[in-house]
Amino acid sequence: MVQALLAAAFPAAPEALIVPIQTSGDAITDRSLADAGGKGLFTKEIDRALLDGAIDIAVHSAKDMETWLPDGIVIGAALERENPRDALIGAASIADIPRGGKVGTASLRRQAQLLAVRPDLVPVLFRGNVDTRLRKLAAGEADATFLALAGLNRLGKAEAADAILDINEMLPAAGQGVIAIAHCTDHAGAAAAMAPLNHAPSLTCLRAERAMLDALDGTCRTPIGALAQLVEGRLSLDGMVSWPDGRDLTRVHRAGAPDDPESLGRSVGQELRAQIGPEFFAALD
Repeated sequence: MVQALLAAAFPAAPEALIVPIQTSGDAITDRSLADAGGKGLFTKEIDRALLDGAIDIAVHSAKDMETWLPDGIVIGAALERENPRDALIGAASIADIPRGGKVGTASLRRQAQLLAVRPDLVPVLFRGNVDTRLRKLAAGEADATFLALAGLNRLGKAEAADAILDINEMLPAAGQGVIAIAHCTDHAGAAAAMAPLNHAPSLTCLRAERAMLDALDGTCRTPIGALAQLVEGRLSLDGMVSWPDGRDLTRVHRAGAPDDPESLGRSVGQELRAQIGPEFFAALD
């Protein structure tokens, strides 16, 4: 997608070269991210290639990026956001999952929101790409699973979704549905090339969501959801935090001016932090 957009924006330039990099997060699929080392497993090899000058820009699924980027790296652009909601596969709704059923997920965010309304269900670890998870479901390893609708749409597999969940029942991950482009802060050429690719509303929403994570010290050990939306010139942000078993699920909604998304994100994050209490973060740490 980024290669095609660069070709359209700079038709006289040589075609951008895609450099495939397999990350540790792609290779390790037998345990949760928290147990394997965190979301940095999806970015550390790519970050190193950026800092070493082996690549000029890095293309990420924004929700896989760590809350704090390495020194010298910045998100320079965001593509227009796909549908950020989660899809349920295997049941027509959360209520329709069989009592005591197994639900495949590697996401503490999804697990917490699921158990908050269906404590009878049993989460089982599902890691891997979309096809791998769908194969595990078809093989009977779980009764249902969740996938990001954005990924299904981009792969042309939207028909796999049995239900598209409302954000009031399953708040997405921060950055879900956004393709983010990172580059080194001192690479002026990369920054200039990213300018025509950037979808400003999507980047504004991403900035608010990531600022909320920053205020919460959010990691992959913390069940956190966030979704910012621009509606009629106002920026709104929904945030969620919960214990992994669904206890004390806390949600905050606030709105503010779109010209300062970080302030809105910090405000929501600080409110969530105050409501759930310091013992929550101490226990998960």
